[in-house]
Amino acid sequence: MSLVIRNLQRAIPIRRVLLRKRVDQTRHILGVQQFDLAVICVSNQHIQQLNRTYRCKNIPTDVLSFPFHENLKAGELPRACSRDEFNLGDIFLGVEYIYRQCEENKEDYNSVLTVTVAHGLCHLLGYKHSTEAEWQQMYERETQILQEINRLSGTNLQPLTKNLF
Repeated sequence: MSLVIRNLQRAIPIRRVLLRKRVDQTRHILGVQQFDLAVICVSNQHIQQLNRTYRCKNIPTDVLSFPFHENLKAGELPRACSRDEFNLGDIFLGVEYIYRQCEENKEDYNSVLTVTVAHGLCHLLGYKHSTEAEWQQMYERETQILQEINRLSGTNLQPLTKNLF
């Protein structure tokens, strides 16, 4: 179904074609290409405001996911009963934050965007990383997704949660 990519910031350039391709690959790998999805690229100020409002953390972050189907168990696919329910939710990318982290860590920005989207999509599908057991489950799923993207694109992407626990 539809994929909407919005860029609401001007500080960091977005390669929309590459981002769309990688988001579509990830949706296909996860088997959720029939669901609508929005990916919104925002500034540090915007992501900090969202983080403060929804997570009570007054700092910028890399990604926030807002699932349409809120009570999914990790890896469970949403069950849509009507056309209106074929929606995964929204992923907000703090692209300014991501870009700065990439500069500090000498990482490729577009690769990290791909990894961050995969992480956000996992959250939309019920994965969490609040405990070590949840982290392990999410890490394994992110690894599977990124291995497939690596196979398709010749990249060497690693999970965002690699060193979390």
